[in-house]
Amino acid sequence: MAELKDLIGKTMVSVVNKDDEEIIFTTIDGEQFKLYHWQNCCECVTVESIAGDLADLVGAPILMAEEATSQENPEGATIEYKDESFTWTFYKFATSKGYVDIRWYGRSNGYYSESVDFDKIR
Repeated sequence: MAELKDLIGKTMVSVVNKDDEEIIFTTIDGEQFKLYHWQNCCECVTVESIAGDLADLVGAPILMAEEATSQENPEGATIEYKDESFTWTFYKFATSKGYVDIRWYGRSNGYYSESVDFDKIR
């Protein structure tokens, strides 16, 4: 298990979005971290949008790594989401090169997790 703040101070050699289902962070030391949703049954959690360029997170130390969640549709959402139960999870990252906001959308029937997981995988 890892915490998002574990990325602060680390320099990435790559940050990869895999089919809007997981984001893989690889450090210059060979560590890997993954943002993803552990699928259970009757829920769906995916990357809804990325504001900024993931390349800005490569080659400079991570200065900010923050998470926020909401059960309200964000201002400016292009689609009105009306699922039975839903959760928005926002990840904000920054380096000296720029900022990246990754917006995840999770939906379910209300009985399953809509959260995003963060783990060290190597």
